[in-house]
Amino acid sequence: MKTAKIRLYVEQPLGEEQTVPLTRDQAHYLFGVMRQGVGDAVLVFNGSDGEWRAEVTEAGKRAGTLVAKAQTAPQRDPPDLWLIFAPIKKARTDFIVEKATEMGASRILPVQTEFTNAERIRRDRLQAHAVEAAEQCGGTYVPQVDALQKLDALLSDWPGDRRLMFCDEALAGNGAALGAARGGPWAILIGPEGGFSDAERTRLAAMPDAHPVALGPRVLRADTAAVAALTVWQQALGDWS
Repeated sequence: MKTAKIRLYVEQPLGEEQTVPLTRDQAHYLFGVMRQGVGDAVLVFNGSDGEWRAEVTEAGKRAGTLVAKAQTAPQRDPPDLWLIFAPIKKARTDFIVEKATEMGASRILPVQTEFTNAERIRRDRLQAHAVEAAEQCGGTYVPQVDALQKLDALLSDWPGDRRLMFCDEALAGNGAALGAARGGPWAILIGPEGGFSDAERTRLAAMPDAHPVALGPRVLRADTAAVAALTVWQQALGDWS
């Protein structure tokens, strides 16, 4: 039995002997870039049926087919955790999406705050980064990346059962920390490079389920803050402990 070294996210249902047609890009990657061929093994997942070992049954330059043979890992869903962040420079926004996927966010929500520098994003490109990150890290779940929306609109329609870890750079150095019970829906909010406005900070502080926290004694860059916040939350309340 050949060893599978490549993982692919697919959108088809997965089960024993299930046929999985490849997209043009997937076929190019497998057969043109990775030099795979008929009979080679590939690991596949679709976000709901776990991970499966599949074999290549058809290989072409623009298309191909896999057949699922056996499940190699059960479905592993992340905690019900949203990451909300203000987009920054392209490469650093890509980094945030990739690391949020690897670290177990279930949904990624870019928002426009009063001081957000980026006025638009390519949601499809960021979603592709989330897929690639899940393929590389061994996950069986790909978080949804939402379209850019205004923070004000998101907060106006905030679900009453979801608690919010509000990472406030103004608290740096004063020792504020996350203190809450485990379980239930959560969200983490990271501000833009220019920080939150006074009006935004006042509104967030007034939310009954918002938990303002400090991420250490220094003000972190937005991409660093996202990783630090996910680490703090996962260690205290998530599936790391």
